[in-house]
Parts: sequence; C-alpha cells; structure tokens
Amino acid sequence: MNRRVRRKTLQAKGNVTEAVTKGPVNEVEAVVCLAKEEREVDWSSLPDDTVVALFSLLNYRDRASLASVCRTWRFLGSLSCLWTSLDIRAHNLDSTTASSLAKRCSKLRSIRFRGASAGNVVINLEAKELREMNADGCRDLTDASLSMLAARHQRLESLQLGPDFCEKITSDAIRVVALCCPRLKRLRLSGLRDVDGVAIGALVEHCRDLSELGFFDCMNVDETALGNAASLRFLSVAGSRNIKWTAASQLWVSLPNLVALDVSRTDVTPDAAFRLLFSESLKVLCALNCGSLDAGVFLAYNSKTKVLLARFTDIVKGIATLSQDSHSAPNLSGMKRINHYNNTSNNNSKISNVRNSRIGDNKSSEVKEWLEWVLSHALLRIAESSTPGLDSFWLKQGTPILLNLLGSLQEDVQERAATALATFVVIDDETATVDPARAEAVMHGGGIGFLLDLAKSRREGVQSEAAKAIANLSVNADVAKAVAMEGGISILAALARSPNRWVAEEAAGGLWNLSVGEEHKGAIAEAGGIRALVDLVFKWPSGGEGVLQERAAGALANLAADDKCSMEVAMAGGVHALVMLARFNKHEGVQEQAARALANLAAHGDSNGNNAAVGQEVGALEALVHLTGSHHEGVRQEAAGALWNLSFDDRNREAIAEAGGVEALVTLAQNCGNASQGLQERAAGALWGLSVSEANSIAIGQGGGVSPLIALARSDVEDVHETAAGALWNLAFNAGNAWRIVEEGGVPALVHLCSSSGSKMARFMAALALAYMFDGSAPKTGSLEAARRMAMRHIEAFVQTFSDQQCLSVAATSWAPAALAQVAEAARIHEAGHLRCSGAEVGRFVVMLRNGSTVLKSCAAFALLQFTMPGGRHAMHHASLLHKAVAGRVLRAAAAAATAPLQAKVFARIVLRNLEHYPAEAM
Repeated sequence: MNRRVRRKTLQAKGNVTEAVTKGPVNEVEAVVCLAKEEREVDWSSLPDDTVVALFSLLNYRDRASLASVCRTWRFLGSLSCLWTSLDIRAHNLDSTTASSLAKRCSKLRSIRFRGASAGNVVINLEAKELREMNADGCRDLTDASLSMLAARHQRLESLQLGPDFCEKITSDAIRVVALCCPRLKRLRLSGLRDVDGVAIGALVEHCRDLSELGFFDCMNVDETALGNAASLRFLSVAGSRNIKWTAASQLWVSLPNLVALDVSRTDVTPDAAFRLLFSESLKVLCALNCGSLDAGVFLAYNSKTKVLLARFTDIVKGIATLSQDSHSAPNLSGMKRINHYNNTSNNNSKISNVRNSRIGDNKSSEVKEWLEWVLSHALLRIAESSTPGLDSFWLKQGTPILLNLLGSLQEDVQERAATALATFVVIDDETATVDPARAEAVMHGGGIGFLLDLAKSRREGVQSEAAKAIANLSVNADVAKAVAMEGGISILAALARSPNRWVAEEAAGGLWNLSVGEEHKGAIAEAGGIRALVDLVFKWPSGGEGVLQERAAGALANLAADDKCSMEVAMAGGVHALVMLARFNKHEGVQEQAARALANLAAHGDSNGNNAAVGQEVGALEALVHLTGSHHEGVRQEAAGALWNLSFDDRNREAIAEAGGVEALVTLAQNCGNASQGLQERAAGALWGLSVSEANSIAIGQGGGVSPLIALARSDVEDVHETAAGALWNLAFNAGNAWRIVEEGGVPALVHLCSSSGSKMARFMAALALAYMFDGSAPKTGSLEAARRMAMRHIEAFVQTFSDQQCLSVAATSWAPAALAQVAEAARIHEAGHLRCSGAEVGRFVVMLRNGSTVLKSCAAFALLQFTMPGGRHAMHHASLLHKAVAGRVLRAAAAAATAPLQAKVFARIVLRNLEHYPAEAM
C-alpha cells in the first residue's frame, strides 16, 4: 500500500483525521496509529446480524469454539438457523453429547454420519425437520436401526446409505421406510442382498413423489416391480446382478417419466440397452464398464436426442450435445475453460468459474445433479476395481471428467471425484506404485490446482479426500514438484494441524510422500510441517488402526534423514514422540516407521547430538530391543537398523547390551537366514556395532553369534557379507572368538571374501580378521597350520592387488613425496576412512609390524595406511593413538628393514608421512 492510500485510510478514522491534515505523517507512524485504532475495536458491540453472518461462514467445530467467547456469542452460535446441516462423520458421538445438541437441531435439515453406532445416536438429536440423511460405513446397520431412523424422521425426502455395502439391510426395512417417510423423493442404497417386489411396491404405493431410486451393487433387484414406478425420473441399478434384462427393458421402456437410467457395471445385454434407448422419455443411458456392450450395436441410435455414456462413446461430447439441446446436462462441456493437456501454470481459472457457468431451470438442475452423482459413483467403482485395459479410457475421458466433477456444487460428488483420482492413479497398493501417465494427465489437466483449492475448503470431508488425492499423486516425482510449486506443502502442513482426524491423516500421508524428495524436506520444515507431524503423534498416539501414526512417523523418518531437519525433529519433541510410538503402539506399520525414524535420527554421527538423545530417552533402547523379536519382518529390520546406528555411541553401546541387545540380536541373526537382504544386513550390522566393545564381543561369541555371522558372510549380496565381515573382524580380535571362528568353518568363508568379493571393504575386513586369527594370539595347534597357510596366501594376494611393483620401486628408490602420493592413492580404500579403531586395535597393528611374518607386516602397514589417510573421518583419532603408542620408531624400522617386503616398507613410509599431517604437539 502506498503512502497516499494509507493516509486516505487514516482519514476515515475520526480521531486521526486532524493529525493527518495538520502535517505530514510518515508511513510507520500511520501504520502504528491504524494498528492502535484497530486494537481498540469492541468486538462484543458488533450487531447480532453481523455475528450470525460470521458464524454462518464457519464449520460447526469453529462455530462452537467461537461461541465460547462470551454469553452473547454463545447464544447466537446456538441459533437453530445456523444448524441446518451437520456432518458428524469424523466424530464418535455418544447419546449424551447428541442429546446436548438437540436444542440446536430443531431446524436441522441435512445430516451426514458414518457407521451404525452413529446412526443410533442420530435419533437422540430429535431433528424432526430432517429432510436429508446421508450415511456411509454402514455395514453393521440393521433393519431395526434403519426402521427406527425412518420412524423418527418422517419428513425425510432423501435417504442415502453407501457406498459401503449394507449387507444387513433387507427388504423389510425398505417397507418400513416407505410407510414412515411418505415424502421420500430420493432413495439410494448400496450392497443389499435382495430388493424384492413387495418392498418396491411399498415405495411406489406410499412415496408418491419418489423421483429417484438407486440400488447399487445389489445381489437381486425385482425388475418387474420397478416397471410399476411411474413417478421415477431417475433410476440406477449400477453394479447390481441377476437382473433379467429382457424383461427389464420391456417394462422400463414404458415408464412415462424416466429421463435417465444408470446400468453401469452390469451385464446388460446389447439388445436390452438398444431397446431402452428407444424409450420415448429417456434422454440419458449411462452404461460405463458394461463388458457385454459393443460399439457396433449402437451405431443406429439417434445421438442427437439420446446420450449413451459408455467406454466406447465420447462421453464429454455426448453430454455437450444433450446440454445444447435440452439445457439439462451438467456443464462437463465446460471443460473448455481448461486446456487439459497444457501445463497448469497457464491455468489460473478457479473452480467457482465452473459453478457460476451452470444455469438452467429446476428440471435441468436435477438432471445435472443426477448425472454428476452417477458419473462420480461409477468412475470411483471402476477405479476401485482396477479393471485392466482401461489406460486409454482413463487418459482420454476418465481424467477430464473427474477433474470437472471436482467443481460440482454437490459436496459428495466432489469427495468421490477426489477419491477416484486418488484411487485410479495407484496401480499397486502393496508397493505404492503410481501410474506415471495417469498422474501426469491429472497434473497437465490442472488437477493439482483444483485439488489444492478443495483442500483449502472449509468442508472437512472435501479437505480429506482432496488431501488423499494430492498424497497419492505426489508419489510421482514430477507431480510432487508441481504440488510444491503451487504451494501444496504449506497447505498440507496446515491441514496436518486440523482437529479433524481424517483430514490430519491424509495430510500426513501427503507430507510423507513429499518428504521422499530431498528438495522438499526444507520446505516442509519451513512450513511448520515437522512440528505439525510431531503434534499429531501426541494428539492421537493410538487408535484408528494406526494409519495416522504410521504416516506421521513415516514422514518424520524421511525428514530425519536430512541432518538439518533431524535436529528440528528433535527440537520439536520428535524423539519422545517416536519412542512413545515404539513402546506403546501395537500396530506393526507404526512400529516399523517409528523404528526407522529413530534409526535416521541416530544416523548423523558427530554432526548432531541426536544419537545420544535417542539413547537417553526413557525406554527407547528397551523398546527397540523388544521390536527385534517382532513377527513382522519390516519391524525387525528397522529396529535392528536403529540399534546399529545407536551402537556408534559408546554409552548407547553398553546400554543396548544391558537391555538384552546382544542376546536379541544373536537370536535375530540366527533366524534371518531366509529373510530379506535388508534384515540380514542390519542384523549383522548391529552385531558389528556392538562388538566394538570387547565385553560385547566376548558375549556375542559365547552366545552363539559366530555361526550365523559366518553364514551371512557366505551371502552373495555385498551389503550383507560386508557387514558380516566387519562383525567377524571385531570378534576375531578376541582369541577365544578367533578359535570359535576357526572351529565353525569361518576360515574358508573369510578366504572366499578376501579373494572374491566385489566390495573392497569386505575384502579388507576379511583380510584383517584372518590376520588377527593367525598373528600368534590364538592357541597354536597342528590342525591350524593348513588353515594358517591358506589365510596367509590370500592375505598376501589381497595386499598385492593394491601394489603396483613399478610404482613401489620408484617410491622406495627416491622416497619422493609425489611417488609416495601416487602409491597411497592407488592403495587407498576410501570407505575405510569411516572405520574407527580403538587404541588396543591400533597397538595390535603396530605389534604386527614386528611380526616375523612378512605377510602380516605388509597387512599391518596397509591397514595403518588406510586409517591415517588425510581426509578420513577418524584419521586424526588414529594418528593420536599412534603418537601415544610411540609407533614412529616401529614404522621407521619397518620402512628401513632390509628383509621387509617392498610394499611393507613403502606403506610404512606413507603412514609416517600421514602422521606429519597430525603432529603430536597439535594433539
């Protein structure tokens, strides 16, 4: 706002006008004056009409919160005119709460609820003026409950139960509905086993204004009785079976008022469909996904006055034709406002534009609403069925139609369209695989912007389904970028703070999928997503089949993999939240993601203090040790991975052992022979981490850990045998364990790794393990001699693979820095720079330099070269240990020894050069 506008605004305030006119007021002073003036507004003095209008813009939850401001607002917020519709699907109301709401519901006209138990509670609202009842999740709703609902709400005009199957509802309850609700105009029921002629006859007889009937996915429907429903304008039997289509077509074609018929997903015959199209009154026949229909049969019908909606017809064009002729179709032809295959950045039109463009009389509005409803229902059911061979249909017709249905004036149509978009893009639930072509068709059709607009709606049901669609689409990396570019991350972070559990759950799923991309993690943190996810865990630590907790923990696990975000997770209380899930939540998916998140938090080593913080959290280590015994492989894998990372901290390592970690991990290693590669790697890795401690190493050996580690060392998978080699290297430091490795047949396994593994690290650690076993520390017996000779031969061959004789000769002749650097670079194993040795281990290599075996001298010099190379993570630590051990003299002696192998002399000289980078005085 420029200065002129600010002054004009101030002049509107009476007590500031004089200050403005007397002289110039700078911009800051103007803003301060205005802010001060605004703070002095007495909100309680607002007119009642204004407050009521304000309340009407809020959902009922926010309305109830605002009503707590003062007595006046509490009275105004309770006015029955504000409570004409109610959606309690996200709430578990009891009879007491429902009774307390009864005073506000005297004029309640519409209600949506979920589940049979909620249906029983609705009766206590005493909403005698109720006109519309919409329920889902009613598999357990019985005849008695439905009959009671009908008897208490006799002015019902619309009753809808579905899309979940109402398997316990029978024709008896339909007869009661017909008797109790004579004003009924619309009845939609899903999944009934049998709808007999008596029930339909009762509806025809008692509900004289009945204009719409929908029996979806029913086992049996009496087609003969439907032929007597003369008042019907709209009829749907989509998904219903056992209909005698010859008789049905002959009877229904005579219905005088029937305008639209839905036979989608049925086995309607071509002859029956063709006959129905010649009905005098029928304008629309919806026959989506009817396998028996063929395009060739319908070439003769009059497409100018009739519309056939089928996979083989141009649905959008057909509806556009009907709209032009009768002005009675929904504005799906309004897709002209969208270029469906242009980039969404060029599409700034809003959903409201579609709504505003829809005009027509009452009858055309009814047809429009019905068409939107059946299309959204049919497309959702088709998407849920994952019918093969529909790629072309989804890309050319299904996607554009669903995108336009997002702009419907009917909330349940918007919800189903969003749900269908969320469903049809997923081609494999188990692996969360999304079809890239379908996801990108939604993106290029402007769907991301539409869904984000719906996600900002104040209607929580729409928010939930829009967030679900965004979450599923965001599995595709390109779509995830589009979501981020259009502000989706901040929207999802805000929805994650919703008091509605469903909304928060879907938003958490969206953040989980988006957090896979490294480029989105910082944006999620900046939008407050980390705090929102942690708060979700505290708000809803259990219940709901664990879906919300699993998604929140999964998102935090992805975010914790980033160093900066991991610190924010910890600062937000994430460690405590995740440990709480690992300890007390019984859902395996939640346990798996909580353990993975703790593993990632502990994976940053020295860069932050999260590793120690996790270990210090009460019950954390005990919970992870317990989870290694889970029946779920994913839980065992992530728990072992967390213990592996945590074992890098000295205190955690000992605490894990005290919590029974050694025994648990040995058992895990013993039982993972046929498990996944990830579990095998983590089981061996956790034992590797614990075995750094000599006490733990001895306990692992005595507890039976040697044999399973040898078995894992025989694996063909590099990651598995590499970690197993690391564990065996640590175990071999102890003489008793070295003997066990020999007895258990470990020498051939290590020799094979030393010579054949594709991993340099696996070969290196196998060679070191063999060197420990045969450097003279273990007991000497005649039976070991053959094994010793085999081990020495392969250690020597391993070291020689890193030794170019010509370069070694040049370096030994001149000792020039450049020549030594060339040898060092050729011999270097970069991953070895991450290994950290104790003082005892470094001292043992120094002793090996004095060993009479030339092979062991070369191996020891080669190992110390790796551990002291500048740039290595622990090079300074190792240099300090060598200085303390006064190893310089031994290294110089090795470098000058006339009888030492050439590579041992050169490697020893390189180690001396490395120590110069870390002088003892600077330590």
